[in-house]
Amino acid sequence: MCRAQCWISPPRQVIENQQQQEEHLIKPQKLINPILASSQRRALHQELIFCHKQGMLPRKKPELQRVLENKNREQLRRRELALQPRTDLEVKLRRRRQRIQLHELEEKKWREGLTNVPEFVRVRQSLKHVPHSS
Repeated sequence: MCRAQCWISPPRQVIENQQQQEEHLIKPQKLINPILASSQRRALHQELIFCHKQGMLPRKKPELQRVLENKNREQLRRRELALQPRTDLEVKLRRRRQRIQLHELEEKKWREGLTNVPEFVRVRQSLKHVPHSS
């Protein structure tokens, strides 16, 4: 019995009463997005569409111009990093790197000095380090 009543449409008076009640209510309206309504944004969008149709995409810059922009951006980033104070860790790491480089330079000079020395002098120096067994 319940199924039969569910499928029956409501009477005409009920529908008319609902419509009258709905007329007195304020109907919701979609809010305007201020970004989409912006004239600057619309102009930019139109320009992009025009450029796309003409085949002049803004991302297709000459390679030289892109390289120069990247170089300028990198220089700006380096300047900003140079202005920031160094942390204690960075200072210690820099000092350690300098000591290691200095040590490598000394070792390189020492090896170059050995190659310039005659062979009999090198052999004699290596014999000084060998302990004598008595």
